[in-house]
Amino acid sequence: MSTNTTAGGRRGSRRLLTGTALALSLAGLLASCGKDEAPQQAATPAATPTPAAEQPPAEAVSAEVAALSSEQLREAASKAYQESRLYAPGGDNAMEYYLALRDKEPANAGVSSALVDLLPMTVIATEQSRDRGDFDEARRLLALIEKTDSSYPAVERLKTTIASAETEAERRAQQEQLTAEQEAERRQQLERERQEQQRQAQEQAARDLAAQQQQATQEAARQEAARQEAARQEAARQEAARQEAARQQAASPSPANRPAASASDLRAISTPAPRYPPDALRSGTSGEVQVEFTVGVDGSVSAVRVVRADPPRVFDREAINAVRRWRFEPVPASVTTRRTINFSPTQ
Repeated sequence: MSTNTTAGGRRGSRRLLTGTALALSLAGLLASCGKDEAPQQAATPAATPTPAAEQPPAEAVSAEVAALSSEQLREAASKAYQESRLYAPGGDNAMEYYLALRDKEPANAGVSSALVDLLPMTVIATEQSRDRGDFDEARRLLALIEKTDSSYPAVERLKTTIASAETEAERRAQQEQLTAEQEAERRQQLERERQEQQRQAQEQAARDLAAQQQQATQEAARQEAARQEAARQEAARQEAARQEAARQQAASPSPANRPAASASDLRAISTPAPRYPPDALRSGTSGEVQVEFTVGVDGSVSAVRVVRADPPRVFDREAINAVRRWRFEPVPASVTTRRTINFSPTQ
């Protein structure tokens, strides 16, 4: 009885030792596995954040604006311009209306001119939106600029700086780990700043444009006043000339009141003889020319013409040239008379 009990005890002890050894071996194996895995996990690099996908380009003109008629766009653009909504808010500003109107009326020079005038201030607003971190608004404004003139010098620079600023903002946001509440508050503050900044900028731009228009209007008025003054002076000069002519006419007797004059009243002062044509002189040709001429009140001769010539066209020219040089004493009235000039080689 005692021997069996001792043997059973030894068998139980061996089973206990065997179980304990197995448990220790398993624990060691698990420990060694844990040690092997730890360095591997430590050696695995942290996952690199995936860059945010590039934002698609913003639509410059909303579908609602593009669907308006030309007349509606013209009225809406004018109203937005007057109310200083030059480039904001999106979907209800002068630039969008003008861009949509230009799509419908490409040849409208006035629309193109208005867009060109709005470009510089829109560039400034884009830079302000970029600097305060409002990238959605910056891209919207950039789309307006690019649609207005894709070759505008500021376009590529704005694209680059907006992308760089957005990347830097994302990096800072990851570092700061803003909470959802902080982010919402930040966006609300951005929106308030954007609205206030755009309101002030648009009002200032509207004031500048109004000043330019007023200056242009004043210049046009000045030019018109100068033109009217020149016209007034010219009219005064013409009136003075007319009055002077009337005075002189009143001072001088009218033809009806002037005493009549006749050929007998003519007193010659100078009557140079005509030159004898060389051909006629060589051939011994003689002849005569009767000329008619008018003696003016000052004694000068005019309206000389040949009445009769014998022989014809031989002495005509020299006779006319000679009579034109004749001078008479002044007469009360013009006298038309005739004289016969003889040509003889023996003279």
